[in-house]
Amino acid sequence: AAISDLNALLRALDPVLDPEPYAFVELSDDDPRTGVAVAIVREAEGLGGIVPLASAHDPEGSAAFVAARITLQVHSDLAAVGLTATVATALAERDVPCNVVAGLRHDHLFVPWDARERALRALIALIPSD
Repeated sequence: AAISDLNALLRALDPVLDPEPYAFVELSDDDPRTGVAVAIVREAEGLGGIVPLASAHDPEGSAAFVAARITLQVHSDLAAVGLTATVATALAERDVPCNVVAGLRHDHLFVPWDARERALRALIALIPSD
């Protein structure tokens, strides 16, 4: 069941670092990379996506942002209040930029590849030790 209480969310946070690097890229509707994208966002300027780095490069350019994905394994309620702010604050205090993608069941954090271990430690530190 989805959890909405912030304290319960933090107790069950269980952040998992994906070993594969990802990239934020521009896509088109007929781009074959849409099939491997973990997220796609349609904006006024066009289609953007997050794809495995191995799939990111196209003949006209390269990835806009290479990132590590950390999935919060807790089943967070989409109406939960405070989880994103708490996570973002913990990462900001360690100078780690973060792009959050909320899935139906989990939040996925995309942080710079080189900051992935620091980000994971910051998230683990949020879990209450009681």
